[in-house]
Amino acid sequence: MNDLNENQNDNTNGYVKTTPTNVQEANDALFHATMNLPAAAKHCGMTEREMKMIFREYLKYNEPDFQIPEDAVTLPRREE
Repeated sequence: MNDLNENQNDNTNGYVKTTPTNVQEANDALFHATMNLPAAAKHCGMTEREMKMIFREYLKYNEPDFQIPEDAVTLPRREE
């Protein structure tokens, strides 16, 4: 059984126990777009609103880990 399932099944009443490890995994997955918000909230045992607030805090204190190349193509914008 992998770590993800062990973290989610450690509580016998059907609720997922919120741990720092679960929250970090969910934030990283949201940041890299490998998990959507409802799935991340369920993974942590939180409501979607709580997960949004936690992820906004994560974004405040974690810099982007990607670079935009200098020779990136810019798309023309519609003029009004």
